[in-house]
Amino acid sequence: MAEVSLDHIEKVYDNGFHAIKDLSLSVSDGEFLVLVGPSGCGKTTALRMIAGLEQITAGDLRIGERVVNNVNARDRDIAMVFQSYALYPHLSVGSNIGFGLELRKMAKDKVRDSVTSVAKTLDLTSMLNRKPKQLSGGQRQRVAMGRAIVREPEVFLMDEPLSNLDAKLRVQMRAEISTLQRRLGTTTIYVTHDQIEAMTMGDRVAVMRLGELQQADSPTELYQNPANIFVAGFIGTPPMTMFHADLTIEGDSATIHIGQREKQHITLAPSVLQQRPGLRQYNGSDIVVGVRSEDLYLEVEGNAPVVVDTELVESLGSSKHVHFLLDAKPVSEDLLGGGVPDPEDIARLGTDDGTRGVAALGPRAAVRAGERMTLGVDTEHVHFFSPETGLAIRA
Repeated sequence: MAEVSLDHIEKVYDNGFHAIKDLSLSVSDGEFLVLVGPSGCGKTTALRMIAGLEQITAGDLRIGERVVNNVNARDRDIAMVFQSYALYPHLSVGSNIGFGLELRKMAKDKVRDSVTSVAKTLDLTSMLNRKPKQLSGGQRQRVAMGRAIVREPEVFLMDEPLSNLDAKLRVQMRAEISTLQRRLGTTTIYVTHDQIEAMTMGDRVAVMRLGELQQADSPTELYQNPANIFVAGFIGTPPMTMFHADLTIEGDSATIHIGQREKQHITLAPSVLQQRPGLRQYNGSDIVVGVRSEDLYLEVEGNAPVVVDTELVESLGSSKHVHFLLDAKPVSEDLLGGGVPDPEDIARLGTDDGTRGVAALGPRAAVRAGERMTLGVDTEHVHFFSPETGLAIRA
């Protein structure tokens, strides 16, 4: 096992495309780090540089104590699990798992013992004589992992290994991978575009956008304290509702004013200014406000009520996701930067008529599409961002 350190890493292709920009990130020994972001953000390029499959333009990459910028991939003591499984169709499961050990000229009895041990760990013992075509997608993925585990590398690299599986199997496999990684204690870097996958698996999650690291933190910290509008929009399902508002402060009382046609006023809890004194510099100015779906309530008196138009009600059994239109200026696509689970959703987050959002209400909430609805806002948990920089307004 080993620490992985990226120190001001850059990647510029021959055509001038700047794929990775000043990436500095350390992965502790035994840590499970997830790189997440929309397509084209640079996460797979970063992983391939760690693997030795892409040349580094600038900066230093260390695995353990070694700078490995110019070390061949096969000499870096890493094992990579790919999206496509990359199994040899003519070999049995056992031969696929042990193939790398045979290339190292390991004694046959040691190869057999190692394969048997890994197969037991991955519940593949009864399948060792089968060919890959006889296995399900989840079983093939376990074989691909077994081939990586049997080598006992210092670092595991995983590039979207679950993207070819159906939804139910992905949930099962992500739990299996997390449990296995904790049991083995091997430093692991995992790439995915699925923020739910990232949040449920990683000890830490590193969010990337356009080749730049936006924030690297625990899943809880990312969700509760996003560093900027992009992270706030990307992390969380349903996504955070974000809109422009005018802020006024009088003494210890702060109010936000929204509405392009009919003004509404939301008085913030007294603790908000105490926790975020930086808001005072925006007195009388435009700010971006963000509200999580669980911090909206149905008709809560005295809890910053705001009137919205209900557009769609999704019943999920244990809750209802109520999609609504709020008369408030939406956040621009430039600030969001693709920071929603599906970039195509950007257009649906706002129109000339206002901002679209989602409230997560109880399963018995009496709401119907096409009606007006009064929501209460838990202002103690509201997020605030600079409309110029997109950065969170904190201290």
